[in-house]
Amino acid sequence: MTLTEKLLARASGKARVLPGDNVWVNVDVLMTHDVCGPGTIGVFKREFGQNAKVWDRQKVVIIPDHYIFTADSMSNRNVDILRAFAHEQEIPYFYDVIDDPNGHWKFDPKLGQRNRQHGSHYTGVCHTTLPLKGHLRPGEVLFGTDSHTCMAGAFNQFATGIGNTDAGFILGTGKLLIKVPETMRFYLEGELPAGVMAKDVILHVIGDIGFDGATYRAMQWEGPGVGSLTIDDRMTITNMAIEAGGKNGVFPCDQQTLDYVNERTHANGTKSDFTPVDVDAEQSFVYDKTFDLSKLEPTVACHPDPGNRKLAREMGDVSLDRAYIGSCTGGKTSDFLAFAQVVKGRSVKIDTYGIPATTTVVEDLKTTHWNGQTVWEVLESAGVRMTENASCAACLGGPVDSFGRLNTPMKCISATNRNFPGRMGNKEAQVFLASPYTVAASALTGKITDPREYLS
Repeated sequence: MTLTEKLLARASGKARVLPGDNVWVNVDVLMTHDVCGPGTIGVFKREFGQNAKVWDRQKVVIIPDHYIFTADSMSNRNVDILRAFAHEQEIPYFYDVIDDPNGHWKFDPKLGQRNRQHGSHYTGVCHTTLPLKGHLRPGEVLFGTDSHTCMAGAFNQFATGIGNTDAGFILGTGKLLIKVPETMRFYLEGELPAGVMAKDVILHVIGDIGFDGATYRAMQWEGPGVGSLTIDDRMTITNMAIEAGGKNGVFPCDQQTLDYVNERTHANGTKSDFTPVDVDAEQSFVYDKTFDLSKLEPTVACHPDPGNRKLAREMGDVSLDRAYIGSCTGGKTSDFLAFAQVVKGRSVKIDTYGIPATTTVVEDLKTTHWNGQTVWEVLESAGVRMTENASCAACLGGPVDSFGRLNTPMKCISATNRNFPGRMGNKEAQVFLASPYTVAASALTGKITDPREYLS
């Protein structure tokens, strides 16, 4: 069986499953956030009763992260709904914006978007919080009320996004009916050359198969090239499975995976036992192609979809109004370090926004020193507008006061993961997706730029 088939067979208690089979799977973790959490809670209470208890409070993770640092009253109210539910259900894994368990969240616009406005329990973006806090383990099944839940497949999991109705059902039963997807294999050889990042890998592949080329299919990543990819690289790649229409993305488990997971489960006191699924010698794929990482170049996904692929070196005539680095796929510490490597000692030419994915990233950037400067200082000295409030921010538009939101028909190059019209705000704005290297180089010139010009 393929990795996805083995994961779903185990979770359904079956010896074997085949693509197209409908199976009831037992859920290891359910994640929800401030956008879909209130709706999920509403479904749960409607169907199971106002006084019903969730199937396993240790397996529910609630992470406010999307519409947080905004004065929008309904968005602020959503966090209060999550808090009340977490208190009622005695859910231990609720990463609240404020420290007062009986308080109410209210963003203060007078303090501004860039100064810290959260308590000590807040973590930031859900998909980066899950591994950081030890909620992801090889061999398990994760469902989340967010399409980019597929990012957890980097940890040898079956992980996919679901809607509020399915999530409400899981809250009450711990199970979900799933159709086993066909598997596409992407076999990686070689290593990434200088100036090329994991974001270029996934943008190249989506450009190859199309933004609907993996619709309801598993995207399995294998081959000797996988070993050269860091865990952050793998998260970047699986995060965007959904941008190709994929049901999930998944990597094999190796020593890097084990080291990462063991460190974080032990540090956070989360469940530490798990059993990975291994790659079988015999597997059946609906698609199978080899990609040589050493042949890839800095790549850009152009407006209006993630599959509209071009090479950065061919796009020097595209002028830009804004650059943006952040989100689950582009706001990790490694992403900011790559960005800073390019802009260090230079100045950006266009408005450039930096939104760390988690509070840990903020801490990393403020405590990592390069020649007497912190990386945070390097970024701000280059003219990057950094915020201490880790969140999804403008990645998905949000209320008009969201940090970095595109409120006019501008052109923006972004390290985020989706560029359909209106995704980051204004419906007439154009978003170009690229790696942190390429976003940084383009911020320096005001036009789409091959970052290798600055990394030689």
